[in-house]
Amino acid sequence: MNIDIGIDWDDWFENGGYIPGGSDFPAIWAKAAAEFRARAGGLIDHPYGPGKRQVLDLFEPEGTPKGLVVFVHGGYWLRFDKSSWSHLAIGPLSRGWAVAMPSYTLAPEAEIGDMVGEIAWAIATAAARVPGPVRLTGHSAGGHLVTRMACDPAPLDPETAGRIDRVISISGVHDLRQLQLTKMNDQLRLGAAEAIAQSPALLTPRKDLSVVAWVGAQERPEFLRQARMLEEAWSMEGAQVRAVYESDRHHFNVIDGLREPGSPLLAALVG
Repeated sequence: MNIDIGIDWDDWFENGGYIPGGSDFPAIWAKAAAEFRARAGGLIDHPYGPGKRQVLDLFEPEGTPKGLVVFVHGGYWLRFDKSSWSHLAIGPLSRGWAVAMPSYTLAPEAEIGDMVGEIAWAIATAAARVPGPVRLTGHSAGGHLVTRMACDPAPLDPETAGRIDRVISISGVHDLRQLQLTKMNDQLRLGAAEAIAQSPALLTPRKDLSVVAWVGAQERPEFLRQARMLEEAWSMEGAQVRAVYESDRHHFNVIDGLREPGSPLLAALVG
């Protein structure tokens, strides 16, 4: 299929330039995350594989956890790590859920398919430490990676896969083909076959779990389209999927609901 129709895909996937104060957000996230870790403690840099970025943090509530939430960070598979997002554990912890946050190997060192495998290892490692149901969420590229776990098949062992009952992709990218026409593909190195093989919207969904494509209503049109695409494609396959467009949220603050105990996003994840 020819998808080069004169669209500037670099602009369509651009977020920071369209958000007032967009360049300030990474420092704000890092500061809030460091402050949370300083008071919350937790299991930090626990290995789930031999690679230097194959580590996760695990935060547990008081008492026996109701289950495990795994949050996978974004950054277009090119940047960030788990250390900028620790504060997003506040919401699930307040509801009695443990929270795991993995890092993973980024491009160009790894291809997206490799990252999918790493996240599967991270989920299994965290799930082995926390009993009960497992719920997955992730932002942007992380939204893609957790949605990939809701495909059939996914690179998960049967026991871990059977414990996952809910996936919330926050501003996820569910069709990777357009990324081949961006400058970032110089590092992602996505070819046509891998773009199709790793695009959740083009794959078969699991029918036995709930999936939500959550996106800010003020996001770029491409992210709205990606949420709608997943909802339409997977609904036709009989999956339990819906798209939610949260008002007054853009790509950089749509994740804030994870640390707000009364937010609709948190209720959708662990309510």
